Amino acid sequence: MPAEHIPPGTAEWRNLDAERWLAAAPARWAHPLWTLLALVASLVWDIVEAPVAPCASADPCGTDWPGLGMAVVLLLTLYWVWRQPRLALAGLAAALAGFAVEGGFTSALGEPSALAFLMAAAFTTAGLIHRLAAAGRQRARALEAAGPVARPLPAAARTFRRGRLSFVLAALLLGVAGFGCWQVQQVVDAYEERAAGATHLSGRVTALEQDDDIDIVAVEADGRTHRFETAYPEDFPVGSRADIVVDGDWAALVAEPYDAIGWELMAVAGSVAGLAFLANGVDGRTRSRRLRREPLPVLHVLVREGHDDGRTWVFAADDPEGLRPILHFHSLYAFEEEEEGERKDKDGGDAAVVELDKITEILKGEDPPPPLREAVLYGVPYAGAEVVFVAFDDEDDDEVSVQCSVTAVKPAGPGLMERGQRRHEQENPQRPYDEIAAGITPSAGPRTWTAHGLSRAVGLNLLLVQGGGIWAALEGGPSWHWLWLAVSLPWLVTAVATALTWRVTADRDGLWVTGAWRVRRVPWNVITSVRHSGDGIRIGRAGDSSVELSPTGWAWLERRLGREPHAVRTAEELRALLLHPELRPREEAPAGRQGMPVGPPLVALSALWGAAVLLLL
Repeated sequence: MPAEHIPPGTAEWRNLDAERWLAAAPARWAHPLWTLLALVASLVWDIVEAPVAPCASADPCGTDWPGLGMAVVLLLTLYWVWRQPRLALAGLAAALAGFAVEGGFTSALGEPSALAFLMAAAFTTAGLIHRLAAAGRQRARALEAAGPVARPLPAAARTFRRGRLSFVLAALLLGVAGFGCWQVQQVVDAYEERAAGATHLSGRVTALEQDDDIDIVAVEADGRTHRFETAYPEDFPVGSRADIVVDGDWAALVAEPYDAIGWELMAVAGSVAGLAFLANGVDGRTRSRRLRREPLPVLHVLVREGHDDGRTWVFAADDPEGLRPILHFHSLYAFEEEEEGERKDKDGGDAAVVELDKITEILKGEDPPPPLREAVLYGVPYAGAEVVFVAFDDEDDDEVSVQCSVTAVKPAGPGLMERGQRRHEQENPQRPYDEIAAGITPSAGPRTWTAHGLSRAVGLNLLLVQGGGIWAALEGGPSWHWLWLAVSLPWLVTAVATALTWRVTADRDGLWVTGAWRVRRVPWNVITSVRHSGDGIRIGRAGDSSVELSPTGWAWLERRLGREPHAVRTAEELRALLLHPELRPREEAPAGRQGMPVGPPLVALSALWGAAVLLLL
């Protein structure tokens, strides 16, 4: 990076300082995963062991608003333990206050489950405090490395706004939660209004029944037998007395007057998700404003974009090989208003032509990881912080780009990047390109790759799932389950037909690709890429969408069985034919070798099976 783009006095963040910064990271015992596991396990145990008050006429099982509120607090706290330590401490305090109101501290002396929850809460609190203290230590060490120099943010970063999407989603989800609460209250008001003018009777429980896994209690009162759905059949033993209210054909149990569980779940889920997005938006907006308030420390570093997930990885300035990442985050470009307008005008033109050698590298699967770039980091980096960096996107660029973090800074764990790369290489081994090309013998006749044993096994299993799904959906007659069938059946038919009979035939002029519904002709001169991705083969085409076959087997299982995945080998050999025209067949494929889709016959077979199910049931 030219000196004019580096603020005067900017200190280099060197390996020695970076090691001290990483040494201040939270200890492994304080990782949120362990605290979450302890907290969730203790909560589940306490909920299972806690005595449940029976439904009674004097204390009916209606909507428990305080309980729903506590559920929202607990679920938010679990999320905040992972993302927002400060808010998690507030959530834990509220949860413990509710625990104390219900007599939890007293019961902890005699109930192991309550004591376990208190111990898990203490462990979680210790972990949260440790993480906040570690962030403070990292902040102090980053300031030491940066020195006294401070510079204002670049103009583009000052106009960058965080949290907009979070606020929009929060508004929508909180609206859903409000609608759920309103519906719950409507159910409650409707019952109370009806019950006020109804006749109150006391009857005897005569039977407990089940209808399609729904518990039903039968109550005989005033010479009539009334049946009610119940969620707590154990509260109504046969022979016991039960109070009911009757108004014509309408009747309800006083102890279990209404069922609003669906609306209650909607209110809880909407509240948790909405408040989580709201907290994220407020936190991001607050940190973003804090960055713009005053001049910030600056550090000269190296950055690299992640090859797979697009994260920005930061390295020490004296680590030119990128051997030891320091921290990572996701980022977005920031533009000044006039600069953004110019960028949009440029994007409206024709796409730039990619150089042939770069295309060849991509097709070979040998494209190098993004290069290390010099950058200037604005802000104090520590766990949970927001930062901005300035760097050139490419060596040929004339102007630097400004990128702002959109996720919190996270310290890089020991060997994190190396372990990820090794795992990716082990799960997706690639043979050298020359070895693939050398193993292909030129032939005059067309070459064909088709579904093999494991792919057909996947197809047969999906076919069984499809048949069972049709049976299960049609078994009970017309119902809303048919909607699931209408949604899932097209995908299942496509997947089954592809897995059973996919075929790719290469001839002189291109590829014949047989999928579930048709055979496509893809000329060699429009193919830009061939690769295996997600248990499928994807063939890129210039100026058009890709042709995809999926599923084509189960690569993970084939590797575990010690075999080379058939679909992976197919993609590699097709890529070799694409790059080496001399290896392509010299004849055209006859109609018999072009394949035939089995999607339409499978639709007819599914319709016959559905008709048979309806006739048999």
